[in-house]
Amino acid sequence: MNRNKLRVATPLALAAVAAFALSACGAGNEAGATDEGTTSALGGTLNGAGASSQEAAVASWRQGFQTANPDVTVNYDPAGSGAGREQFIAGGTDFAGSDAYLDDDELASAEKRCSSDVIEIPTYVSPIAVIYNLPGVDGLRLSPDTLGKIFAGTISTWDDPAIKADNPDATLPSSKITPVHRSDDSGTTENFTAYMAAAAPQGWTEGEVETWPIKGGEGAQGTSGVVATVKGGEGTIGYADASQAGDLGVASLKVGEEYVGPSPEAAAKILEASQQKAGRGDTHLVMDIDHTTTASGVYPAVLLSYQIACLTYEDEAKADLVKGWLTYVAGSEGQQSAAKGAGSAPLTSALEERITDIVDGISAK
Repeated sequence: MNRNKLRVATPLALAAVAAFALSACGAGNEAGATDEGTTSALGGTLNGAGASSQEAAVASWRQGFQTANPDVTVNYDPAGSGAGREQFIAGGTDFAGSDAYLDDDELASAEKRCSSDVIEIPTYVSPIAVIYNLPGVDGLRLSPDTLGKIFAGTISTWDDPAIKADNPDATLPSSKITPVHRSDDSGTTENFTAYMAAAAPQGWTEGEVETWPIKGGEGAQGTSGVVATVKGGEGTIGYADASQAGDLGVASLKVGEEYVGPSPEAAAKILEASQQKAGRGDTHLVMDIDHTTTASGVYPAVLLSYQIACLTYEDEAKADLVKGWLTYVAGSEGQQSAAKGAGSAPLTSALEERITDIVDGISAK
């Protein structure tokens, strides 16, 4: 799917904001909430599925939430954003994690499943790292056009003049480049191709897609599969949530006249120039990212990942459980936990009241 053609954005008042405000407190939770989503009467099993990029963050959230609520079990299948949305729409899970918001058809199906409005709230922002395995080459730098051509296959050797121009002091081998991409439907792919399509429209002409559109290179399942494939090869290059890059080489991307590496702080800065998607209801906080910014210190290839849930559930216990989970995840304790465990950018409090209002609206039918 190509969401660029569907997006009509309106400015969001973020002039004084470094990022989203998601550090919501737990006030108003009818299950006996205290601050940060800690509850006194939650119990049961909560099932979710979705983005593998969120896996480390979900592990941190799950540990904190279950510690605060020992009668709760949270299961999460990192099957990929597309699979997570499909499972949620089919009624197989209570919530989904997704690196892409629902498209119009998915939203209609999700509303039918929920018999209510659907909640989409951003809870996780992290840089997408361009990871590579090229012995002897440290500190690789890439312009957007060069990056796009590498993943399009039109630049195929490491000593290509375009790569040399970005790295004049590096000794680059003449060996073949092996691009590694996700083989499954992936929100990480969608966010990564959205960056290339916006910042390098001549180098990458395939647009913004969730399913990798080009034959060639190597495909791998999930974020961990891409990382393992890049690590297991030589001359390989791929893309993955920066929190899972490990000891692989990580490229800096050209922004304006400087090259910027993937850090949580640099990723969070791009949200200052972002816009909220128009045409969605009050329970949807979805954003269109400005990948073409030239502002200093901004890393432009980012994941903005969402938690998707129903506004109403079949019974009160499930509604309270989902409410408690989202309150914790979006609160400052959950955000700090993800920052520590997954390297994500801690999110500010500028939209705290809106997030709290949305989550507090979850109820039983």
